[in-house]
Amino acid sequence: MKSAILAGYMPGFGNDFETEALPGALPHGQNSPQRPAYGLYAEQLSGSPFTAPRGINERSWLYRMRPSVRHSGHFSKASVPFWKTAPCLDDHDLPIGQLRWGPPPMPNEGTTFISGIRTMTTAGDVNTQTGMAASVYLVNQSMTDDYFYNADGEMLIVPQSGGLRFFTELGKIEVQPGEICVIPRGMKFKAELLDGPARGYLCENYGAKFTLPDRGPIGANCLANPRDFKTPNAAFEDKETPSTLTVKWCGKFYETKIDHSPLDVVAWHGNYAPFKYDLRTFSPVGAILFDHPDPSIFTVMTAPSGEEGTANVDFVIFPERWSVAEHSFRPPWYHMNIMSEFMGLIYGQYDAKPDGFVPGGISLHNCMLPHGPDATAFEKASTVELKPVKLTNTLAFMFETRYPQHLTAYAASVETLQTDYIDCWSGLGKKFTGTP
Repeated sequence: MKSAILAGYMPGFGNDFETEALPGALPHGQNSPQRPAYGLYAEQLSGSPFTAPRGINERSWLYRMRPSVRHSGHFSKASVPFWKTAPCLDDHDLPIGQLRWGPPPMPNEGTTFISGIRTMTTAGDVNTQTGMAASVYLVNQSMTDDYFYNADGEMLIVPQSGGLRFFTELGKIEVQPGEICVIPRGMKFKAELLDGPARGYLCENYGAKFTLPDRGPIGANCLANPRDFKTPNAAFEDKETPSTLTVKWCGKFYETKIDHSPLDVVAWHGNYAPFKYDLRTFSPVGAILFDHPDPSIFTVMTAPSGEEGTANVDFVIFPERWSVAEHSFRPPWYHMNIMSEFMGLIYGQYDAKPDGFVPGGISLHNCMLPHGPDATAFEKASTVELKPVKLTNTLAFMFETRYPQHLTAYAASVETLQTDYIDCWSGLGKKFTGTP
């Protein structure tokens, strides 16, 4: 087994990576030689239709000890009760409204990355490959001889507390709070704890894969730059132990028993791969004279829909940055939005909600439900002297989708639901004077 050192550029932009854990494991000049080195099998993993245009055609060639069909015995149904999939409707009786939660509690029982997922919202329909699901994960136990792959969508993992190592078919990725990683649809992996229990957020994207947004007039630089997205070097397990492989397929879970590790890829090349990104390398842009620009300027990645400019999912962050706008109300303004916003706080304080929205917490502002700064933030921003201010030690994010996000029963009943959230706006009284 060879450990990975992360290197490379983000997949899906015409890049083609190659890496081998043993010298000479990668064939040269052809993808499927008659007799690959080391007695390996050649296998292609496709993340797009064969005939997709070159710019969005994604596939990787894997050179492995066994073909994947040998990782599939007889499947039986498995139970992962708190992981829900769209459409998940009428799962509770909570009325619509602006919603906020404190950090979800860590379970008393042992939970792996898979059993510890608690879905909060679902949107769209996995059967038509549209929409997403937003979850939290609560992990206090590593996966040892348990493996998983998701046939429903790619998985965007956002750590909030504690680190995780994702040992995938294509290599290892370690992520800590302040970083993210993406595991493609159909890729096998296991998740291991790095430094004690771990908590974070998960966006399961059923639609088109995440890519970088067009920069438009911004030009060639800033926002997220491709050079900062890292893919793993090849690493493998040569382990003959009884193991379980669980598959998520159309919202249901199935498992099969195998007598070996399925992480047996010795070498690979292609552009369909897991990757990680350090959110602190994001280069924000903003207003340098007056007014408050749209939050879309903080988009790290977007999963497009069939309608231009209307995302299946946007992943947006609010990082450290300077606030310098003159004669302006600097926090986000009050608004109603066609998009639905699931928001989390990784660390620090969010400027529009200084109280109640804490690290590990969540807020949900669904399609056409009004929201904006609380009364405390409004008063401060309306009266403070507008000097240049650097917002430090802060990192919030948003999963934003064109589809309504429906609550799960877990989200509607978890003890950290803040039933008094609406009161944070109660101090916004009428200030109209009738004179300028």
